[in-house]
Amino acid sequence: MVARPPLVVPLLALAGFLVLLALTVAGWAPLDRFDTAVSDTFRGYGDTSPRVVDVLRIATDVAATVPFLVAGLAVTVGLAVRGGRRAAALCAVVTVLIPVLWGLMHWLVHHPRPEDGFVVITSNGFPSGHTSNAAAAALVAVLLLWYRLGGPARVLTVALAVAFAAFVGLTRLALLAHWPTDVLGGWLLALAVVPLAARVVPPPAGSPQAPDRRPDQAVR
Repeated sequence: MVARPPLVVPLLALAGFLVLLALTVAGWAPLDRFDTAVSDTFRGYGDTSPRVVDVLRIATDVAATVPFLVAGLAVTVGLAVRGGRRAAALCAVVTVLIPVLWGLMHWLVHHPRPEDGFVVITSNGFPSGHTSNAAAAALVAVLLLWYRLGGPARVLTVALAVAFAAFVGLTRLALLAHWPTDVLGGWLLALAVVPLAARVVPPPAGSPQAPDRRPDQAVR
């Protein structure tokens, strides 16, 4: 069974993403200054902690495109084999849609990455692909596990999901692979797309999310 967050959650995330996109395209000066200030702070830390940077170069790739696609395909097939067609459909849609969307944005939106970063990437950077992948994977995990877990386990699952998405986003900042704007855009993109995809997947009859049958619709 797939949990379906309230519609207001993805709509607010989508609105935030579109506002951030508009400000990024317009080159809004306060946002540029914020990006520069945060990145300069991470640059100073990275210059004095080369070993940490080396570790982060490896750790950040847990959310690279190839691992994301492979993991998404594996989970989709596993769920389909076990009969979880709705869950498998959600995984399949997210696995395909998230990389396509951020890849399209990289192609359309001119937003160069920080210069002289600790990793060399020449493509545009809005939104962060690694961050989008990580946040999307974390959200899918929460939605698939929600009805299988009790209260404390739900809290722990959400905390781990948030920590994972936040960690990957921070690695992109620490490596100067992205501006803070790019990372925030990645979080918002996932928060908009995954819940909307979950709402497209219809709940099974009798589930907590299925509409009640009216008396005149009862099976005779």
